Amino acid sequence: MTTHSPAELKMATLLVEALNLEDMEPNEIDPNEDLFGDGLGLDSIDALEISLAISQEYGVQMKAEDEATREAFKNLASLTAFVESNK
Repeated sequence: MTTHSPAELKMATLLVEALNLEDMEPNEIDPNEDLFGDGLGLDSIDALEISLAISQEYGVQMKAEDEATREAFKNLASLTAFVESNK
């Protein structure tokens, strides 16, 4: 099992709740696993849901056209780092 930082565990919890991932626990999301494609298997609708949840929870706005946002959605670790550096 991968160790999560407190911020990563909080972000993983937000993902599980925002996406209604009923069969997954936050600590089961590997911080370095891709969120999209062959990783966790998320899609663009999931990205919108995550962005909305992040905006509500952290007050951080994520713009789809921003390259930094696309990089942030690579994995849980990068998403957490992006939010932590922008809140």
